[in-house]
Amino acid sequence: MADALAARLVQEGHVVLTGTQKAFADQLDQAVTEELSIEDRLNLEVRQMLKAHEAEIERGNVDYQKMFTMLKSKLARERGIIL
Repeated sequence: MADALAARLVQEGHVVLTGTQKAFADQLDQAVTEELSIEDRLNLEVRQMLKAHEAEIERGNVDYQKMFTMLKSKLARERGIIL
């Protein structure tokens, strides 16, 4: 994926290479992977926080998906994470 994206960015003139396209693609791949891992860690933290409300969720007093989305958005906003 990163190879194709790197090639397209170069071809369309969005990026001017000072090194090799392979090096650019590797850096792009690393950046995307890091960003995705930030969201994965945030998702894990939200799931752990919701475990405290497991009984209420099971009784149907709280919608898990709605609460997950709200809590994730709140934490992302507080931490300056762009989703």
